[in-house]
Amino acid sequence: MSVEALKKAVELAGGQSALGRSIGRDQKAVWSWLNTTQKVPAEDVLKIEAAIGGKVTRFQLRPDVYPEPKPLDKIKVIGGNKLNGEIPISGAKNCALKLMCAALLTEESMYFDNSPNSLRDMNSQTELLEHLGCTVSREENRMAINAGAITSRTAPYDIVRKMRGSILVLGPLLARFGEAKVSLPGGCAIGTRPVDMHIKALEEMGAEITLEEGYIHASAPKGGLQAAKILFPKVSVGATENLLMAATLAKGTTVLANAAREPEITDLAECLIKMGAKISGLGTDTLTIEGVERLNGAQHSIVPDRIEAGTYMVAAAMTGGSVRLKNARLEHLTAAAAVLKQAGVEVEQEGDDIVVSREYGLRLKGVDIMTEPHPGFPTDLQAQFMAMLTMCEGAGLVTETIFENRFMHVPELNRMGANITVHGHSAIVRGVEKLTGAEVMATDLRASVALVLAGLVAEGETTINRIYHLERGYEDIVGKLGGCGANIRKA
Repeated sequence: MSVEALKKAVELAGGQSALGRSIGRDQKAVWSWLNTTQKVPAEDVLKIEAAIGGKVTRFQLRPDVYPEPKPLDKIKVIGGNKLNGEIPISGAKNCALKLMCAALLTEESMYFDNSPNSLRDMNSQTELLEHLGCTVSREENRMAINAGAITSRTAPYDIVRKMRGSILVLGPLLARFGEAKVSLPGGCAIGTRPVDMHIKALEEMGAEITLEEGYIHASAPKGGLQAAKILFPKVSVGATENLLMAATLAKGTTVLANAAREPEITDLAECLIKMGAKISGLGTDTLTIEGVERLNGAQHSIVPDRIEAGTYMVAAAMTGGSVRLKNARLEHLTAAAAVLKQAGVEVEQEGDDIVVSREYGLRLKGVDIMTEPHPGFPTDLQAQFMAMLTMCEGAGLVTETIFENRFMHVPELNRMGANITVHGHSAIVRGVEKLTGAEVMATDLRASVALVLAGLVAEGETTINRIYHLERGYEDIVGKLGGCGANIRKA
């Protein structure tokens, strides 16, 4: 840890007490970080960065946890071009990563089509599976995984810290092998996403779990995990996925109540059924899983990425013109589509495609948004829709109910001339006549793309720094937008 960077943060905040208050800590905690060997916890590093507007970064505070990215990461956009054309939608990253974990449940080979193989997160998950002993092969948008010769049940910190989704090897490893050691996860800087629900639910299935030195140590009872009726205290996509996979090999019938209903969970369940799992209740908040002795290999085509599709829907809405999103499902984006239509955008399903258009010159209307679990408005589209609201007529209220600290893109949008005021978990966005190009910094995956969208309509050139976040979740965004007329390039 860099004590000098922490001293600078203290100075910028106005003292130890002021810095502590801004991140929910007391002065004694800050003093101990400055004067003892105790390091600033990773989650507090992100809060410090946000509290002082990025003037001291996570890379400076804890380079051991957040290494400085290599300096390739810039995109330059010159705004003013309307978009017209076709954009192919990739397979859903949030499906593919979980399906890779599901491959651990069988010794037979799994084959996946429509896999977004070029994403950084896919590289990280591949690295993890290969560390465990899997054989992974990827070619274009196809992937094959064989977990028949697992050599390790430990998911190490150096790999897991790159991406929170790696925690989802816990359930499959525990279910198939009876033990797992998984580092507590890393990923985007958008607040805390505790794994408590994963742990407590697995304990209800008989697992013994301890937390030691940043690792989850889990072991199943003799004879394997036992079925249980699990009521999640709140909706959690990750906990639902982890327990769904674990329950497929448990003894007896497991019921997951208050389960998440995202399309990605349904896709995971459909793949597990192809592998021989017995699951009912798909698409509802109650999943019933009858455990089986073993699962077999299967072939599965990954569902289209609804968040990528929603992002390009917003791009079309903001710039005008007409864009056809190839291989996209409007049924997975009903809440987002309803908001776009309310704002004055035409959105239609035509065969396997979504067509989005707005009459050029017709100003969008301000609308209110509240993020909710599916089928509500997705939190992963909040930043993109906020970018759209900056140029709307009137004002819109954006309320974030899923994650804390997910307004880190607001200062960067305001640098471009937006008029956004944050009040706790809500932000008031007042439309402005124009945005102006500026140099801005991405803080997480969805914030990165929101700044790209703002750049598409800003006057002049916008430079988005640290776009390595984008490469975690968007395949060839420069090529896809450029193919529809955007003036965009990597720097």
